[in-house]
This record gives sequence, structure tokens and C-alpha cells, in this order.
Amino acid sequence: MVVCGLACWRCRWLLPLLLGLAIIMGIIALAGRGWLESESEPYVQQASLWESCTRGEGDLNWSCRSLMDYGWGRAAAATYLVGFVILVICFALAVIAFSIEILRFNFVRGIGGLLFIVAAFQIMGLVIYPVKFTEDIPLTGDNMFSWAYGFGWASTVVVIGCAFFFCCLPNWEDEVLGNIKPTYYYSSPERAPYLN
Repeated sequence: MVVCGLACWRCRWLLPLLLGLAIIMGIIALAGRGWLESESEPYVQQASLWESCTRGEGDLNWSCRSLMDYGWGRAAAATYLVGFVILVICFALAVIAFSIEILRFNFVRGIGGLLFIVAAFQIMGLVIYPVKFTEDIPLTGDNMFSWAYGFGWASTVVVIGCAFFFCCLPNWEDEVLGNIKPTYYYSSPERAPYLN
């Protein structure tokens, strides 16, 4: 049985693994067409981070318009994309940091700081998009911000959690590196006669 506490050397790959998961969710958010969708039939509205598509009730073809024609569309895409690129850089730095035997804890804390910047950029993009979209784009029927938009928020939440762990990890430097000797509890024979 493997015993693994919050910060142990055997579990050092959990944080890069979580960053990889955040990257996957970010890719889904960037590529997904489900940022905004019609809530019920007829499905006449669909939008991604990059474009908004509509169709008539009996029509099978989508008519799409780029959101890059709007300043807010470019701002939302740019801020989320910049956050995503910095996230990929943080993932590469985390893999490098945890691959070397002599872990540089100031380096790890710097990754945590960068992850807070990632979260700030992603939150800006995720807030700009729905506010300005509902103001400038005429919506048809009942609509909801859907699965791809949710993946964007899920990626951001994972990034925030990882940022806290990366910043706090140096506080457990000895535990992570295995420099703490185990504590053995011994009771004298007078106090435990059943041991004889």
C-alpha cells in the first residue's frame, strides 16, 4: 500500500498532471462550439469563442458570423488565449521543475505566480464574452451558456487551485524532499505490561 500525504516526493507529478488536465479543458473550450447554445428545440443558436451561428427553424444549414469583427470578441479571445499560452508554458516549467532531483522551490513558487496571472487572463475572457455577447448579438429563443464555456471555467478553477499549491509547496520542502526522519513512539515496559 502506498501512503501519500499532501506533499510527498512520490506524489510530485500530481500538480503537473492537474496542469495537463487544465490544458485539455482549455483546448476543449477554445475549439468547442458550445459556448452558447439554444436551450431547447428548435436549435437555432450556437456560438463558439470565435463565431456566432444561427439558422431558421426548418433550415439545416448554419449561417455564421465571426465575433472577431467586434472589439470585445477580439478582447475575449485574446485574453483567454494569452492565459492558455502561459498555462502551457507553466506546464512545461512544472515538468522541468519536478524532473530534476534538486527541486528549486523558488522556481516552483514562480510557477504559482504565473498561474495566478493565467487565471486573471482567463477570467477576463470568460467575463467579457457573456456580458458583451448578450448586449451586441441578437438572441433567438431560449439560450444558455453551455458545455464549452463550462470547460473554460473548469480549466480556470483547476489553474487557481494549482496556483495555491505551487505557491504553498515550498512550505513543505523537507517533507517533499524526504529530509524528515520518521518519528517512532516507544512506551516503556512498565506502562505497557502486555508487550512482555
